[in-house]
Amino acid sequence: MQIQIHTGHNIEGHEALATQVSGVVEESLSRFSDRITSVDVHLSNQNSEHEDGNDSLRCMIEAHLEGLQPIAVTDQAATLDQAVDGAADKMTHLIESTLGKLKHQASQRTDPPLS
Repeated sequence: MQIQIHTGHNIEGHEALATQVSGVVEESLSRFSDRITSVDVHLSNQNSEHEDGNDSLRCMIEAHLEGLQPIAVTDQAATLDQAVDGAADKMTHLIESTLGKLKHQASQRTDPPLS
């Protein structure tokens, strides 16, 4: 699973941040790694550089699942750690739901499989 980290102009994108965010995302989504081709993580501050807090830090995660359209979630929090954790949890639930629906649909099919 390839993970790309993108930071907005108000977020200082250093190696330690990228490593920490990649670790959280990889750990959260590891059980789906055979279905995920890539993950894009976008970090931004919705306020100015000088105004942190008040749920102004945003993490958007977009996952590309094999054979499906990309899916995305967003979380806003007072800290980047909270925003990343929240978005990773949301993405885990969304992938579980998406794959569960696909499995259910496949089990309900009555047409013959393609040969």
